[in-house]
Amino acid sequence: MAIPRLGDYLRSRRAQVTPREVGLPEDGQRRVPGLRREEVAMLARISVDYYLRLEQGRERRPSPQVLEALSDALLLDDDGRLHLYRVAGMTPLPRRESRAERTDPQLLAMAELWDRTPAVILGRAYDVLAANALGRAVFAHLQPGTNLLLAIFLDPSVRSFYADWETAAANVVAGFHFLEGARPHDPRIQEVLRTATAQSPEFADLWRRRDVRGKSAAAKVLHHPEVGELTLRMQTFDVRSAPGQQLIVYHAQEGTPTADALRLLGSLAVSRPAHENPAPRRTS
Repeated sequence: MAIPRLGDYLRSRRAQVTPREVGLPEDGQRRVPGLRREEVAMLARISVDYYLRLEQGRERRPSPQVLEALSDALLLDDDGRLHLYRVAGMTPLPRRESRAERTDPQLLAMAELWDRTPAVILGRAYDVLAANALGRAVFAHLQPGTNLLLAIFLDPSVRSFYADWETAAANVVAGFHFLEGARPHDPRIQEVLRTATAQSPEFADLWRRRDVRGKSAAAKVLHHPEVGELTLRMQTFDVRSAPGQQLIVYHAQEGTPTADALRLLGSLAVSRPAHENPAPRRTS
């Protein structure tokens, strides 16, 4: 039965959450690891008796709202939240997304070690969350704080940056359809969609075609204002620690003019004074 499994899961997860993680004082007199039952109940805004019945398997019909509250109280990630619903025998509600997204510091630190590999981290609505030094040097129009889709359609300089702007535009719209289908209630996705539709007839026409595809391996030809033409291969990786985020990595074949140009851009990025670096812009 699902309910005993629910109780086991709730007990195991509250044992893994410290009071400090949820903003509660640590009194130093705890007989059990993690949170007490009454603390979980308080955080989830349910009665202690009701929570106890859940752990003991005496409550067999927890509502989706209760499961959402428990998911938040126990700091479950997307996988943990999905498992909570499964052991309760229920289908998850559409995930409520916050507007603010953060980049995993360890992921960004790793990307900064790639001195010959441009890398950009995109959020669930194609917001540029971060880029390594070479990524910022290559994609001056995609500084952290901009939105990829809106930049492509609303920033005039981007049209000359992509050798094949029409294909780049069609691909980003098809990718955004993929994102919107996975998270149709996400407020940031809907905000970007409204802005692009209102301000770009070209976007609106492409959106009505309903082409859908996620980002995949592809070749890009770019016209960089400092080093000229760049031919880059692109690979896309889902960020497991932050579902919805994507790590986009670009590379050039060794011995090519593009590889030499990336090395030059890397040295320029290191030597350029901070005040000369492109300022972050928000396209929204």
